Amino acid sequence: MLSSTPLRWPGQARASVAMAFDLDGPTGAAMLDGSLWGKPEYFTFGGYGPYRALPRLLDMLEAHRTPATFFVPAWVVETWPRQCQAIVERGHEVAYHGYQHESFFTLTLAQQRAVMERSAAIFKRHLGLVASGFRTPSGDWHADTPALLLDCGVTYSSSMRGDDRPYFIDAGDASRRLVEIPGRWELDDYASLAYTRAPDYPAGLDRIASYDQTLDNWCREFDGTYREGLCMTTLLHPKISGKPGRIGVLEEFLVHMHSHADVWFATCNDIARFWAQEYADD
Repeated sequence: MLSSTPLRWPGQARASVAMAFDLDGPTGAAMLDGSLWGKPEYFTFGGYGPYRALPRLLDMLEAHRTPATFFVPAWVVETWPRQCQAIVERGHEVAYHGYQHESFFTLTLAQQRAVMERSAAIFKRHLGLVASGFRTPSGDWHADTPALLLDCGVTYSSSMRGDDRPYFIDAGDASRRLVEIPGRWELDDYASLAYTRAPDYPAGLDRIASYDQTLDNWCREFDGTYREGLCMTTLLHPKISGKPGRIGVLEEFLVHMHSHADVWFATCNDIARFWAQEYADD
C-alpha cells in the first residue's frame, strides 16, 4: 500500500516539490460583497500582486530554473491579461481559481458550473489555453464538486488537506477520479507574513513573523518532506511574499531545496499526470 512503501518519483528522485502561487489580486470577499470599491487602499494592496510582484517572482523562478503553477481567478486574467500571459510565456502553468475568488461551498452546483464555464472562456480568450487544474478559492467544496470539475475538463485539484502525498478523489464511481495535490497551511505565506488593516485579515493578526523564523519554518517543512520522500505544494501569494524584502526569504527557501540534487521540481499538472499514470492501479 502507498502508506507503507516509498513513493516513486521520476528520475529516481527522493521527493517532489510543486511551487504554487495564488495570484488573487484584489478578488475575494470584499470584491464579492462590494465593499472593496469603497476601499482603494485594499484594492491597491491586491493589485500589487499581478501588477508589480508577479514580474519579480517570474524573474526569480527563472534564475533558479524552477517551474511553478499559478492559480488565477479569471477576473484577474481579464484585468491584467498581459501580466498573466507572461506566466505562460515564461513556461509556467496557469490553473483555475474561481472568477472572483468565490467560496465554492456557498454556491449551488449550477453556480459553480457557471463560474467554471466563465473562467474557461476567459482563459481561452486571453491566454489561449484550456487549464487542467483547479484550486478552490475558499478551501472547501460540495461533495459533488469533484464530478463537476471533471465534467468541466479539470483533471486535478490542489484544494484539500487530506495527505502530504497526492491521492485520488472518486467522483461518483472508481472510473472517474480526480487527482488531489494537497497544499498545507504551514506553507501559506498569509499565516506568517500578511497584515492588512481593513479588512482585518487574517483576523487577530497584528504582527508579522520574523523573516528568519518564517524561512526556518518553511525549510523544516521541506526537510520533513524530503526525509519521508513525499510531495510538497505551497500556498503562496505574490501580493504577500513577492515584495522586495520578502522575496529574499522565498529565494533562500528555493536555494535550500535546490541544494538537494534528488528533488523533482514540477508543475502541479506534471505531478498530477505522473500520479495518474504511475498509481492508476493503487
